[in-house]
Amino acid sequence: MSRPPTFTPPPCARARTLRTARGDFAVLDAVPRTEARATALLLPGYTGSKEDFIALLEPLAEAGYRVVSVDGRGQYETEGTDRQEAYAQAELARDVLAQAEALGAGENRLHLLGHSLGGQVARAAVLLDGSPFRSLTLLSSGPAEVVPDQRDRIKMLGDALRTMTMGDVWEAMRTFDPPQDADTGGGEDLRRRWLRHSPAQLVATGAQLSAEPDRVAELAALPLPFHVVSGERDDVWPVERFDDMARRLGARRTTVVGAEHSPNTARPLETAAALVSFWDSH
Repeated sequence: MSRPPTFTPPPCARARTLRTARGDFAVLDAVPRTEARATALLLPGYTGSKEDFIALLEPLAEAGYRVVSVDGRGQYETEGTDRQEAYAQAELARDVLAQAEALGAGENRLHLLGHSLGGQVARAAVLLDGSPFRSLTLLSSGPAEVVPDQRDRIKMLGDALRTMTMGDVWEAMRTFDPPQDADTGGGEDLRRRWLRHSPAQLVATGAQLSAEPDRVAELAALPLPFHVVSGERDDVWPVERFDDMARRLGARRTTVVGAEHSPNTARPLETAAALVSFWDSH
């Protein structure tokens, strides 16, 4: 679970509702002081939310980019449903295309970034239609299914979500993953976010992470610039898989020193600098 340093947006950003042809989505919308060079759409990972990118918003806006981070369907402040089929990967990908359209991608293409699960949803979106996008960045998002240990953890969580309340599952998770001193609000912000997630979304997307096929060859066939970013270590996908995926994609490869699965929260300034360098080149 990503632990953002705060749930309060910086002065350059505001929380608002993005209205699309596929429904309303909660976003953080960060705008530079001068005319934006381009717009970037950021998709969070499993159990995450738009706040996972909150430490990136100010440095990216200062570099001249409008940045919109989004809660996907059933994540935190975006309403969901109790029907797991609503969270099929193709449905989530269509949501991303609708978000891009609502942000004006028909006139000016967007930079798309997805963290972890969000990267696999982003990949599915550009495979459906890559025309709204200038580039794709896969941030700690691997080429296929997660490692066996993570699959076991996802299965355990899915089993619990089918029989327990979200509050009871939270307490059980904190037993295995005690609060850290740096947890926002003593962990209360994280708890509130967890309680607002749709259990059906977590079960459905967890199953996707555990069975995702390797679609790198399909992605490499697209005329789109790619960027593969990860920390030095990762317990969801081995770093070597990111290296190999970048090679197969002909992608720029960035390893963020001192970071693990969430460079966006662990090393935001370094991560933002790598993103700006890549976006500036396209």
